[in-house]
Amino acid sequence: MSTRRAYTVRYRTPENTTLESCFYATDAFQARLLAMEFNRYIQDHPNRIDRIVSESPR
Repeated sequence: MSTRRAYTVRYRTPENTTLESCFYATDAFQARLLAMEFNRYIQDHPNRIDRIVSESPR
C-alpha cells in the first residue's frame, strides 16, 4: 500500500488567473489525474496545468 501525500495542482484560467486545487495522491501523476477527474475545466484543458507540487515532506 502506497502512502498518499498532499499535492497542489496549479493551473491557469482563460483570463490567465492562477488557481490551485489540492489532492491527496501517491505521486504527481495521480494528482494530475485526480485534478482532471474532479475539475471540469482541467479535464477539458489539461495543458493549462503549469505546476504540481508535493506539500508533504518525504
